[in-house]
Amino acid sequence: MKGYLILDFSIKDFARFKEYIDKIPAFIKKHGGRYIVQGVEAQVIEGNWQPERVVVLEFPSTEIAKEFLADPEAQPLFSIRHEATDSKLILVEGCF
Repeated sequence: MKGYLILDFSIKDFARFKEYIDKIPAFIKKHGGRYIVQGVEAQVIEGNWQPERVVVLEFPSTEIAKEFLADPEAQPLFSIRHEATDSKLILVEGCF
């Protein structure tokens, strides 16, 4: 089953975050992932969830998504995201 990483974030320091934006797609591709949703503003339909920007990444499996998150070469980029944004990240398994 496919694995999906869902990121809800707000940018605190765009100049710093730009490096992440420029470089992370290569790591996503390296692990067989692809963008389903790429940093768009969300429209809240129900509830009190107020995401500023949302990213949805699809990977061949949840295990491969975890390998992406654990990639040693990507860790400096994840540090940039942690410093330059307020973010929440979840991993879910797809139905098919």
